Amino acid sequence: MATITVQQMAESIGTERVSDWVEVTQSMIDQFAEATGDHQFIHVDPVRAAQTPFGGTIAHGFLSLSLMPMLGARAGAPAIEGAKMGVNYGGNKVRFMQPVRSGKRVRGRFKLLKFTERKPGVWEQVQEYTLEIEGEEKPALIAEWIALVYV
Repeated sequence: MATITVQQMAESIGTERVSDWVEVTQSMIDQFAEATGDHQFIHVDPVRAAQTPFGGTIAHGFLSLSLMPMLGARAGAPAIEGAKMGVNYGGNKVRFMQPVRSGKRVRGRFKLLKFTERKPGVWEQVQEYTLEIEGEEKPALIAEWIALVYV
C-alpha cells in the first residue's frame, strides 16, 4: 500500500481509483441476512425470488453499501502518512439505483471529492462511491461518503 502525505491527498482531488471485480454470492447474501436479521424472501429464498421481476435473489442494498471498505482497499486506497485512524462519519447521500443479483460481479469506483482539515490533525475526506455491476450500464448505487482521518 502506498503512503502519501496529507498535502498529496489534498492535491489528488478529482482522481479516481477502481477496484477489481468481486462476485456477490448467495452465501454472502445469506450471511448478511443472518447478521442483520433481514430475511426478506427476495434475498434468501431463490424459489420465491425467481417469481419476481428480478428473476432470482438480490443482495441487500446495505450489503452493497458495506462492500465499500473492501473494494476501496482493493482499489489501492493510499495510506496517509502519520494517520492514527480513519472513521466513517456518514453520507451526504446514498442512492440505490438497481439491485445486485446473486452471482453477479461488482466493482467499486472511488472519486475523491474533498479533503480538508476540519481542525488540527483531523481531516475530512469526501468520496463518491459508485458500485458498478459487470455487464450493466446502470450502477447498483452511488454514494457520497464522508470519513474523518486523524493524523
